[in-house]
Amino acid sequence: MLLQLDAAFDLQRDVGPWLAAQDTFEETSSTLYVLNVERNGKIIYTWKGHLRNTYIGLYDPQTRQNEHLYTFERDLHIISCSVNNERTLLAVSFLQMTKEDKINQLLQSVSKCLTLLIEIHPVNYVKVLKAVDSCIRVQFLYPVESGNPFPESHLLLISEDRYIEQFHIHVVTEENKVVIQNTGQLPRERVADDLIWAQWDMTEQRLFYIVRKESRNTLKCVQFYRDENFKLILESPLDISLSDMGLKLVNFGYDYYQDTEMAPETVNLQVFTSKTGSLCVCYSRAPDIPEEVTYSISFLHKGYSKTFTVALERTDSLQVKEVAFLNLEYYVAAYLPGHFLHLLNIQHPDLMCYSLFLTGEDASIELLHDTSIQSICKLTLLDCCSGRLFTVKINEDSLMRFMWNSKLDRDRLAALHCALVHLGSAADLEDQIIQWILENLSPCHTFDPIQEFIIASLYWRMCPESSQLDKLLPYTSLLYWNGVVPGIACTTDIISLPILKVQNCKGFWEKLNLYLENVKYAEPQLHYNNNVLRREWYKLLSEEKEGRGAPAYLKNIFENARKVLSNLDTWSMEERLVPFFQEEDCQQQLLMGLMVAQLKDHLMRHLQHVGKKKMDQIVVDYVSNLLDLMCRMMEAVWRKYNLHPCIFSFDKRGSAAEFAVFHIMSRILEAANGLCMPLPPGFHSLHLGLGVRCLPLHTLLHYIDNGVLHLTETCVRKLFKDLDNTEKNEKLKFSIVTRLPEAIGQKICQLWNHPVTSNFIARNYVKLLLEKLGTRQRGRPIPDRMSIHVEFLPLNYLASMLAEIEDQGLNPFKEQDHVNAKFVEEMALKHTAMLLGL
Repeated sequence: MLLQLDAAFDLQRDVGPWLAAQDTFEETSSTLYVLNVERNGKIIYTWKGHLRNTYIGLYDPQTRQNEHLYTFERDLHIISCSVNNERTLLAVSFLQMTKEDKINQLLQSVSKCLTLLIEIHPVNYVKVLKAVDSCIRVQFLYPVESGNPFPESHLLLISEDRYIEQFHIHVVTEENKVVIQNTGQLPRERVADDLIWAQWDMTEQRLFYIVRKESRNTLKCVQFYRDENFKLILESPLDISLSDMGLKLVNFGYDYYQDTEMAPETVNLQVFTSKTGSLCVCYSRAPDIPEEVTYSISFLHKGYSKTFTVALERTDSLQVKEVAFLNLEYYVAAYLPGHFLHLLNIQHPDLMCYSLFLTGEDASIELLHDTSIQSICKLTLLDCCSGRLFTVKINEDSLMRFMWNSKLDRDRLAALHCALVHLGSAADLEDQIIQWILENLSPCHTFDPIQEFIIASLYWRMCPESSQLDKLLPYTSLLYWNGVVPGIACTTDIISLPILKVQNCKGFWEKLNLYLENVKYAEPQLHYNNNVLRREWYKLLSEEKEGRGAPAYLKNIFENARKVLSNLDTWSMEERLVPFFQEEDCQQQLLMGLMVAQLKDHLMRHLQHVGKKKMDQIVVDYVSNLLDLMCRMMEAVWRKYNLHPCIFSFDKRGSAAEFAVFHIMSRILEAANGLCMPLPPGFHSLHLGLGVRCLPLHTLLHYIDNGVLHLTETCVRKLFKDLDNTEKNEKLKFSIVTRLPEAIGQKICQLWNHPVTSNFIARNYVKLLLEKLGTRQRGRPIPDRMSIHVEFLPLNYLASMLAEIEDQGLNPFKEQDHVNAKFVEEMALKHTAMLLGL
């Protein structure tokens, strides 16, 4: 079971014992039920007494204490109740007539519903707000920010006659009593008219409602503020058909009797928001065909909607066919008990492979009553029938089991992204994910788990730094996905973008506005990619090799790399198991510094308000985190195969564990090359060392020739020092020397006293000396300095010319006294003798 529920409140557990100690409690479970949950988490409930009196109580989850608020000395059907933040006023709406009273309805004129405002600190005055024949719901407003109490209380009245109004109630303290100042006509104003659907967001104090305008439904949102009154802040046309069957209300309390007697809703609609600025409309209708269920999610922040049609595996079930929607912050869940659980990634809903579709045991949610689930706020569910309030979260252990057992790439990929979202709440989850990656490098065919892990991890590490980075940083290595989910059909439709009615918004509305701006300006082009980085890196490598690079620019690039490595050093004080960062790798440092520069240019184009110092830190942190993830993967590999944190020697063959590590490092290298990501300095030396120990010579040379293994000075130096000159080792050394870059080859040949290297040194000496001479003309006769008189004029001429150049101070090997014209002469004679077999 992927979703884990914890009972934060249970009527029988948290209220039952307290009521049992009261003389007023009647032992009938059906008379005890929840009425409302306020923004501060306090829960209002009601019960019947022995004399059928109706009581209202309040449970405080912080103190775990119950409080009796008010008693009606008659049997009432309470349909709505709310208490203000200061617990001085209580608003109650109830039906005046019980079943017995309905007989008298024809005999006297009695309003069906009565709405009262009651002073409860202490119980004192009762004011009638409404006495009408339509049902009324009540809801006090709460301050979003903590601070001083409201100077006055504000109460919303939601009428079945399709309007909402707000009452302003000013209270004063008189003789230790809190009383309403003006008990006459309370100030009030209309908030909305002609609505056909409404939902209350208690956490953010927002009212979403839908009106029908010119035969089209329009979603509107009113934001209530602490110091101001309220503002209409959003309008969005909806291509959703809502039947005209009365006003549908969501999260305005719970009417136990009415909801249990009513048939399942023909239309189920909810609006979900997240702290990242996402805004979703979830919608489902009663199925026309028993064998399938259809529901849609409109991602208003993205400008499109997705409609899903699910073929049910069995239709003989008596379970409810109404889809329940759950707000899980970064995911929206569509849940049909007994059939499926669909987790939709609301930040990146474009590819279906980022969403999990579960059936069977994985899709079940324990402890929930099938027909009465309400998602009252983020990660919180109310089971109205049982009177229990649950916090809901994704169970990391179940998620990891699902990843290990999944056979399909789409499930693996979706579970990987879901796990990475929850890294912050589970310290050891990253290690578990890395272990899964190490075991599943080959089974994944449609995506590279290493690439996806690194890119997605970087995204979730960096995005909390700025509300705008999530629009600019890459979140996946995939460009498209062709896979389908069996049994579920999906269609995507472009929808109209919401219109924000207020400028310069803050908080959620500012983030939503950023989403909408990004959609307008071609969102996919905003995400950083490494295509330009790869071309520029190759260009700089070529220029550096030819000595054409601009010194000032290269200096700046290498300074960026130095900042990255210095930043990384401050993060880890423990000694690393893997021998990285013990040498300089100019190519990788060039790539690091170049990535810092290009990422900074990309972000500065879209985040011009961010200061230079902060921007520098963001890009340095990004590349540092990238290298840190590489190191964490390698540390996990080292621990898995129990390798020692030492430099390898080359006098013996590698073990099976070393060969496995070599294979994993090859996959990491392949993943890094695919996305043009830098590697920790020392990676190539370690990789080459493992290759020498584990691979046969022909395979080793094949890997070198195809760029899988890179010849580094550190590793080759150690190789030539460790190995003696047996025939097998000479063959290896000769193969390595002939493949070395010229700059490294000159240094390595000094370590191997062998005719091959001596010949190489002599040839290189002549080449460099002649290059230094250039077109300079000789101005005096050639001196006779040959140590051995040889009757071979070409050699005599060459040796004499080299000696003259040396006299001009152009010797490129001044630090090596034995490399001179005489050395070249002797090597030439030896080489000629070898060729002639003398």
